[in-house]
Amino acid sequence: MESSYVENTEVNKFILTSTQRRVLLLTAAVSSGSGLAVELLLGNLASYLMGNQALAYGIAIGCFLAAMGIGSYLSRFIAPKAEGEVLQRQLLLSFILIELIIAPLTALLPLGLFTLFVIDGSIWQGLFLTTILLGILAGLEVPLLTRMLELAEGVREAIAGVLALDYLGGLFGSLAFPLLLLPWLGMLPTAFVLGALPAFMAFAIGRCFPKMRKLGYFGLVLGVLLCVLAPASVPISNKLENNLYKAPIIQRVQSTYQRIILTRQGKDVRLFLDGDLQLSTLDEYRYHEALVHTAMSATPQRKKVLILGAGDGMAIREVLKWSEVERVVLIELDPEIVKLASHHPQLVKVNNGALTDSRVEIIHDDAFTKVATLKDEFDVIIADFPDPDKEALAKLYSEGFYRRLLGKLSEKGVLVTQASSPFFAPKVISCIATTLNVAGLKVNPFVADIPSFGPWGFVLASRNQINPDTLKLSVPTRYLTEPILQHLFELPKDVQIQKTEVNKLSHPVIVRYQNESNLVTY
Repeated sequence: MESSYVENTEVNKFILTSTQRRVLLLTAAVSSGSGLAVELLLGNLASYLMGNQALAYGIAIGCFLAAMGIGSYLSRFIAPKAEGEVLQRQLLLSFILIELIIAPLTALLPLGLFTLFVIDGSIWQGLFLTTILLGILAGLEVPLLTRMLELAEGVREAIAGVLALDYLGGLFGSLAFPLLLLPWLGMLPTAFVLGALPAFMAFAIGRCFPKMRKLGYFGLVLGVLLCVLAPASVPISNKLENNLYKAPIIQRVQSTYQRIILTRQGKDVRLFLDGDLQLSTLDEYRYHEALVHTAMSATPQRKKVLILGAGDGMAIREVLKWSEVERVVLIELDPEIVKLASHHPQLVKVNNGALTDSRVEIIHDDAFTKVATLKDEFDVIIADFPDPDKEALAKLYSEGFYRRLLGKLSEKGVLVTQASSPFFAPKVISCIATTLNVAGLKVNPFVADIPSFGPWGFVLASRNQINPDTLKLSVPTRYLTEPILQHLFELPKDVQIQKTEVNKLSHPVIVRYQNESNLVTY
């Protein structure tokens, strides 16, 4: 193969072949896409392990970008005095070496973070160091690519070409991670695949520039090795994940939206979403009877019921006990939850196959946006969302959302929502009650005792004042009796409604309330 560059003595430029130029620009796109995907992966992993989504993504993205700035600055010290052929060779060599370092680190550092969490290490410090290291290396890439292209095209053309492909690659990486890589491959296999990409680009560059061919072949071997090892990371991560739960894991699902785990210890089957317990089959009936039957008994008409969240089918099971029910609309964001609850034998047994009942219509969508498009009014609306510990969930407890629900509530209709633990997060139930009241509804907070969770809060709301003493229970239950149903609204002395701010879309205060713990020092 002939020389990959030709010096023009008049302007001291090098002529790149069209293939060489395309490969360098493609490398810019791949580097950007894989780098952004790694940022999202690290934020997602830390959020799953630690629960604080805002802090996790703040560290992952903020530190990564800051470190990229450091890397960009450090790039000026690479071949600062070299010229001509020597400069191009040193830039190419440096870039390929950086790609070969990034490749294994991208694959192994997320696994290291997982291990660090399992052994009770400092996950936040680990995340900080990981993002700084990868960010510095990623920050070196664009300046080096630009300088290589600048030798042949000039500054303006080089910057325009590299940045255009850099931004385009970032878009692809930001979409590919949540839509393709995470749900199809899972967390750690995705890290190995993302690590293989820079290795393969090193190989592509080596093929185009003969003097870098040996390093290029090393990149090929490394990329293939990481792809081969990607499936092997699954049993390793599974073994690590097993240490996060007290019972054996019987089902793992990584959906587009969350990590779904099902455990079983004897008769106790537990459902976890992103590490948070959602239900235990030993006592879930207490939660769902309190959630559903308070609302169903508080309205004279129960023909149409709207359920938001609750894709496990337990709330639907309780709703269908009322013979007057003609239609149940379930809006659940994650189809994987519904699929699991519809087919897994343990869950189907507990929810009585409620999700397959002919009266049930299932819509997979974001409840916040979908509710506005519904044409019907409903006699009962049941909101069973996860605790509002993230900004993405806070909108489902906001004044704006409750006003949307009010527009879909019949004149004598009733709305009920879960309201977190009134003992460990005492301001959440108060915030929900305050927000519902501001939205135009009269509220009745109540508390039920759930052994797996302790005392648990709910808020019943309607346009008209509800008198709990008049509630009647006419369906079979395991926990509730009519006297217990009426006394749920008698709040314990240490669970009283307090003054809080209204939770708004523009000011999601409920996240702060949810993450404040009622800690007692002895």
